[in-house]
Formats: sequence, C-alpha cells, structure tokens
Amino acid sequence: MALGLEEALGMAGEFGGGQRRLTACLVLLQVYVAFQSMLIVLVGAVPEYHIDQEGVQASKAELAKHIHFADNFTSIVTEWYLIEQEAYKVSLASSLFFAGLLIGNITFGPLSDKLGRKPVYISGLFFDVVFGYVTALAPNYDVFAVSRFFVGIVNGGMALVSFVLTQEYVGKSFWSFTGSLTNLTFAVGIAVYALLGYCVREWRHLALVSNTPGVLFLLLSFILPESPRWLYSQGKMAEAEEVLQYIALGNGKEGLNLKLKPNAGTLQKDESAPGVLNLVKHPMLRWRTVILMYIWYVCSFVYYGLTLNAGELRGNLYLNVALSGLVEVPAFPLCMFLIEKSWCGRRKTMTCFLIFAGFACMFTMFLPTNAEMLAWVSVPCLADLGAFWLHLCHLW
Repeated sequence: MALGLEEALGMAGEFGGGQRRLTACLVLLQVYVAFQSMLIVLVGAVPEYHIDQEGVQASKAELAKHIHFADNFTSIVTEWYLIEQEAYKVSLASSLFFAGLLIGNITFGPLSDKLGRKPVYISGLFFDVVFGYVTALAPNYDVFAVSRFFVGIVNGGMALVSFVLTQEYVGKSFWSFTGSLTNLTFAVGIAVYALLGYCVREWRHLALVSNTPGVLFLLLSFILPESPRWLYSQGKMAEAEEVLQYIALGNGKEGLNLKLKPNAGTLQKDESAPGVLNLVKHPMLRWRTVILMYIWYVCSFVYYGLTLNAGELRGNLYLNVALSGLVEVPAFPLCMFLIEKSWCGRRKTMTCFLIFAGFACMFTMFLPTNAEMLAWVSVPCLADLGAFWLHLCHLW
C-alpha cells in the first residue's frame, strides 16, 4: 500500500539509530561553524602594547621600530600593526564576514530548494574550507579581509542548509529537539574555540587548526543521503523511497517495503514555486512576518554584539570567550522543558525572555567603573546573562 511521506517515515523510524548517526555529523558540524564565526575574536585580539616614541605615524616600518606588543599571543593586529588609525580594520574584517553571512543566508536557501540539499551543502562546505585556509595563509590584510567575506557567504549558507537537512532526516516530533541540539553544539563550539586559542597562541596556526575539522566533516558528508522530504517534494518517488529504505535499515528495520503515493503538492513543469512574496500577500501573515523578522534581527544583532565583544571585557581573554559560549548551554534543557509545558506558550515565554535579556544588557551601562573587582565580575556576568536569554529567544 502506498503511503504518505510522514506515514512512511513513521514506519522507518522518526529518530532511530540510523538517523542519530546522520544527524550527529550535521550537529557536530556546528562546532566548526562556531570556529569560523568566532575566529576574529582571538585572531583580531589586541594585546597590550606601548609605543616608546609618541607621534610615530610615518609608516608601518617606522612604527614597527617603536612599538612593543606583549608576547603572550599574536594576531593580525601584531602582524600588520592594526592600531591607532588602522584599528578599524579589525572591525571591518568582522563586518565583511557578517555581510557575507547575509548574502549566504539569502542565496543558499533558494538554491537548495532548486538543486537539492546535499549538493548545495557539500559545495558550501568545500569552499568554506578552501577560503578558511586562504584566511590562515593570507599574505596581507586585504587578502585576509576578502577571504573573510567569502567565508561568511559559504559558512552562513552551508550552516543554514545543514540545519534544514538535519530537520528533514527526522520525524516532526523531533524537530524541536534536533534544532535545539544544533544551537547547543554551536555554543559548545565557542568554548572549544577558546580552549584552542589558549593552547595555540600564534594566530596563523590557530586559523589552520580551527579550519582543519572542516576537512573531516567534508569527507563524512559524502556518505549522507539526500533529504527524503526534498526528493518527495520534487516528485522523485523512487529516490525518496530509496533513502527511506536506507534510514529504515539503519534503524534496524529490515524487510520493510516502503512505497510512497504521489505527492499532490508536486509542481508541474509550467508552474513556479512559491516565493518570498507569498509571505506578504496576506495581511495577517505579512504583519506577523515583519514582527518576527524584527525580533530575529534584534536578537542576532545584540547576541553577536555580546559574543564578539567577549574579547574586550576585563579579565582573562580566553575565559571570557569560553563563558560567552558555555552560558548558553543551560538554555537548551530549559527551552526543551518549557516547550513541553502547555501552560507556557511560545509567545509569552519569548516575551519574558526578551524582557530579561533587555534589562540584563541595560544594567551593564549603570555599573560603577571605578570599582575594579565589581566591574570585572559584574559586566561579564550581566553580558553573559543577556546572551543566555537571547539564546533562548533564538531557540524559540
């Protein structure tokens, strides 16, 4: 008997051993995504320095004779003397990465809808690794900055498609679990990157080491099947059935003969796929889309502002970066707990989280700066608390 996709997936298993192995690769990939996203925090960190002759601005060669950096780590700042009037270039490289991220998020989604999840994902990961090595081997700042822009494009797009692929391997009842687990792994990846930075103090070596896991994930990704949901949506029943049989076999369910009935929603050749404009045609849907887009913008803007600013906080550089990631870990079980409670409701919970995050961030402006210990402890704590609540909003 022919089955619908959800029925067939239920028979094959919604989250069996085979799916756990498939999603494990994509979930752990978030560690590598975190490495690339946070790279500039340590690679662009400014060590303590002093200039033994004031007013030296003639050239970098002249400046190099009079500037003395602390030798506890190196960065693009120490190699290319990005201080004083050149200091903006560190922020510029970070901005170029996020500009690329925007382009990647916009373009890779529609591409994966048209060409398939797997080829777009693997292509993005391949170029992510390539441009990551260009970053580590950049002979000058210009090459470094351009490489960060292209890393942003492919890293953001690849991460988006891999997240979708993770969801489409499992049943609907596990979407919240795998989605939250993906965000948790990204947070852990930030802490792991801080540990790498603590062990590897030379910035080029750190960039190489943090980019190398991408090679392993690239090789592992070739064994991943295409999304059965995408195949089904495209009317490729035979390929979708083959993937479902593969999943069932991985889940220990042998002998299943899964046959799919034709997808009523499959587009004809002369039909065009629904586009972004469908979100704004209906008044209610348009209003909700605008609100959610604004909330997502605010969450991302403040979250990355806090996370990337971890290197500027007082105290130990590596500990601050690690805490900026680890503080998000409790958000995963808390989010999963609240999702299962009928009395919470997503709207009320997200509203409360946004309020808590806003107050935590605002309170940092009123802390006394003349009390060294108080400022050292309170500002990082409140900033991390704000990041915690914002991460919960992201999960919702």
